[in-house]
Amino acid sequence: MHKKYFFFDIDGTLTDRSTGEIVPSALATLKKLEAAGHFVSIATGRAHYKARGFMEKIGLSNMVCNGGVGLVIDHELVENRPLDLAKAKAICKQADALGYGLLLMLDDSLRCYSKDNRFREQMGERLEPTEYIIDETLDYDALSAIYKIYISIPKEEEERLTLCNTLGHLRFAGNYLMFQYDEKDKGIEHMIERIHGRIEDVVVFGDDTNDLVMFDKRWCSIAMGNGSEDIKQKADYVTDTNVRDGIQKACQHFHWI
Repeated sequence: MHKKYFFFDIDGTLTDRSTGEIVPSALATLKKLEAAGHFVSIATGRAHYKARGFMEKIGLSNMVCNGGVGLVIDHELVENRPLDLAKAKAICKQADALGYGLLLMLDDSLRCYSKDNRFREQMGERLEPTEYIIDETLDYDALSAIYKIYISIPKEEEERLTLCNTLGHLRFAGNYLMFQYDEKDKGIEHMIERIHGRIEDVVVFGDDTNDLVMFDKRWCSIAMGNGSEDIKQKADYVTDTNVRDGIQKACQHFHWI
């Protein structure tokens, strides 16, 4: 058996978006891959605290998380890097001065800190579980680490935030911008270095534009049939949809299981 190193996105790849649960055939395939001696890991933009439960629930012990800067190896969190502090503080100050609401993730938890309630007044509640902590004395300059920034700026006003492109950012919800790392490719590379694997033996599975960064020419990239057109065009192979056993079919096609 030639050992491969598999990295799977979560939403829309491993899980059925309509239920949030892992597709049964995908779960069975993960077990078969591990039983065959392959390395199996999650690769997600989710923060460590948010993805840890899912990783454990499906019985895995390895994960690239936090957009690529968090690494879990054999259940141990070995790396989890915050944003560039100077750039993060500058973005916070500019957004604050422009009148937009901010939420800051200052540690690896669902707690989000803010000077006031502007974010929720402008945007409403976030769709994911959040503990809102309002601290009128919050001083950006005094912060020692910022892991993520959420700014309630509409897409059509994004150009007002001239520092926007100094840090990686994504827009999953219509009216707010999320600043986080978008380096899943580098996270995979660091994982392979740490476990002394071979980069050419990496296989990644993804379905959406936020997975494009990990579709690297150095390894095999597989797009789900339910994926976006841009990711299908970049993929080495397009399998069936995730709910039609796409992961299982791809692994059978390449004789990995």
